[in-house]
Amino acid sequence: QVQLVESGGGLVQAGDSLRLSCAASGRTFSTYAMGWFRQAPGKEREYVAAINRSGSTTYYADSVKGRFTIARDNTKNTVLLQMNSLKPEDTAVYYCAVITSPLGYLPYKFDSWGQGTQVTVSS
Repeated sequence: QVQLVESGGGLVQAGDSLRLSCAASGRTFSTYAMGWFRQAPGKEREYVAAINRSGSTTYYADSVKGRFTIARDNTKNTVLLQMNSLKPEDTAVYYCAVITSPLGYLPYKFDSWGQGTQVTVSS
């Protein structure tokens, strides 16, 4: 069983960068594929990025490809999301989660998400 806590959100201006962190508890963290998802007001939660259990393979939504980078450190039970060149449309609550369906095929199934962290990008 995994419990997740997101942090690192904040208020920034367009073009700025943020780094989000997801701290996981549990003895089997390295056995799970992980992902980042986001939800804006009035919108459904959408996929942002995914990473396999070893960290050797990553996937990105077209909207963030080239700007965001997902990484993990299994020795620290941590998943990171580096966000560069932020845009106002990136404004949302960001969640990390365990991905329970095969990577590379959308939509993903996920569970064990955290409380989320707010990212606000002003224009």
